[in-house]
Amino acid sequence: MPASAPHALNRNERLDWLRLIRSENVGPITFRQLLARFGSVGAALDALPELARRGGRRRPIAICSRAVAEAELARLEAAGGFLIALCEPDYPPTLAALEDAPPVLGCLGHAHLLRRPAIAIVGARNASANGRRLARQLAAELGEAGFLVASGLARGIDAAAHEGALETGTVAVVAGGVDIIYPEENTGLYEEIRARGVLASEIAVGTVPQARHFPRRNRLISGMSRGVLVIEAALRSGSLITARFAADQGRDVFAVPGSPLDPRARGCNNLIRQGAVLVESAADVLDVLEGTLIPPVEEPKAADFLGPAPTPPDAAEIAEARDRIEESLGPTPVAVDEVIRECHVSPAIVHMALLELELAGRLERHPGNRVALIAGSSAAAS
Repeated sequence: MPASAPHALNRNERLDWLRLIRSENVGPITFRQLLARFGSVGAALDALPELARRGGRRRPIAICSRAVAEAELARLEAAGGFLIALCEPDYPPTLAALEDAPPVLGCLGHAHLLRRPAIAIVGARNASANGRRLARQLAAELGEAGFLVASGLARGIDAAAHEGALETGTVAVVAGGVDIIYPEENTGLYEEIRARGVLASEIAVGTVPQARHFPRRNRLISGMSRGVLVIEAALRSGSLITARFAADQGRDVFAVPGSPLDPRARGCNNLIRQGAVLVESAADVLDVLEGTLIPPVEEPKAADFLGPAPTPPDAAEIAEARDRIEESLGPTPVAVDEVIRECHVSPAIVHMALLELELAGRLERHPGNRVALIAGSSAAAS
């Protein structure tokens, strides 16, 4: 897709962006692919029914109505919030570079902070007093060095990191709507961040956090950051999920070591064994990230969703190749590049056929540009 300078959306465009991402079977990657192929949100919305039908769906796909989108945006604005789209100047630039970046973020607070380079600080909810004190100290020092401090507003290390960075700038990425305070014990901190920092979420306003939302939130915390610093984490914890996302996204991973007698140190010690940078002070982080506060010669740019649409593959060619493409798929995830090689057809045809299957509810995407058929998807498509 061609690159362009960030541009602001008008209200009608913003509503259409919200409609598309809230439509059935449309995720962040699908959203980008639709706009890459059809050139505008309106054209993508118009194309959804036919694409789903060609993918094998027999009942109509549920497209978010304008009234539903207007109601969601009105609720967000009534709470004092606003919606930032992927193509707009305030959208976090590091997050925008990811293929699965959410097309829209609901926000409260000061959007301009999201333009700054960020460092994530995450860790145990049942953190020790020393761990919380260190999180506050490191957050304050990294903030003074020019970084926006990102975390998840959880109790323990997350809350301490936000507290340490209130003076310099912090973003709380939450697992529900930005108007929902969770946990309630952080109500005071939530209000402080709303007044002095920024809260962000890809989840619709008014949504209460659920367990399945937290990995999505963790992916955003790492995605908008240049690196992730873990302070106290058990071997199985959400903080390690954030660290794994960071590694997959090409971010630096940092960890504070601890006593092997403390279960809260085992996750961090294991990260260090796997190659994470050992951190005892903010200087250890800054030594690795030195130069990231200086913009590169060419910043990564969001896709140009206003440009002309490329010529789509011929429908007859897709139909001819569809059986081969479906035969190459199964319940085990396979790389899209492997499907292209096995089927001996152009990437454009494979991508369009996969897009149709996904919109029909028959295919799901996995990390690493892999795809798999959904078990029982034929019934689901009917």
